[in-house]
Amino acid sequence: MRFDTVTIVGVGLISGSFSLALKDRGLVRRVIGVSRTAASAQKALDLGLIDAVLPLEEAVKQSDLIYVAIPVDVTIPVMKQVMDLVTDKQIVTDAGSTKGALCASLADHPMRRRFVAMHPMWGTEYSGPEAAVHDAFKGRCCVICEKEKSDGDAVAVMEELYREMGMHFVYMDADSHDMHAAYISHISHITSFALANTVLEKEREESAIFELAGGGFESTVRLAKSNPSMWLPIFMQNREHVLDVLNEHIAQLRKFKSCLEKENEEYLRELMENANKIRRIIK
Repeated sequence: MRFDTVTIVGVGLISGSFSLALKDRGLVRRVIGVSRTAASAQKALDLGLIDAVLPLEEAVKQSDLIYVAIPVDVTIPVMKQVMDLVTDKQIVTDAGSTKGALCASLADHPMRRRFVAMHPMWGTEYSGPEAAVHDAFKGRCCVICEKEKSDGDAVAVMEELYREMGMHFVYMDADSHDMHAAYISHISHITSFALANTVLEKEREESAIFELAGGGFESTVRLAKSNPSMWLPIFMQNREHVLDVLNEHIAQLRKFKSCLEKENEEYLRELMENANKIRRIIK
């Protein structure tokens, strides 16, 4: 399998890493970049992530595969533009962290079958073309949503492509994806943002934070460095599921708070030992 031309809409962390994976494996002859900003497009060119920059319409018309990886609030209008342009010979996919709103918006589009709704479960706290890395997807999970609504050949191509990059697959409906993403990914980011704000509010000495913060603190607040422009629309689009998990998280925090207030060591130990069960799942 080899593409002649692939367009990446958005030239940031995910799409840039996707392009590197294609190029590293000789799976594409040419990658076109579509970007809202000239600076990002130029950076992507300089880094070799893309071979050319074109407006969306021109890029789509020249491509076998169109890969959309932009903030979820602008994905829907851009995706509709893309779907209005594609033919039965082309494949469209995305890498968005939410799927419900996008899939619903395309449900009645006449070219819906050429779209494969996907979420490669990988990312870092960094953004922009310079954040792209080699072998980003190796050993990771990729979620495919509404597989039955996509043409079999389009799904097969995307499965083969990501499998070549070292990914394995999970299949689910869009709402189930958004629920699980809220619990596994979105709450982690909210917790990190909140903890960073807590420390910044209470610890006024920046030098103390820098000098005293250990590996545990650094790993917990790492996600607080993530780009708000990307995560704000994710939280808002997945608002109902995020609120559900946030309520549960707050309830768990209250249990710990109550144990400390009441000096209940026995229940505090029980809470921590129960949390240790995660070792069986995540090595």
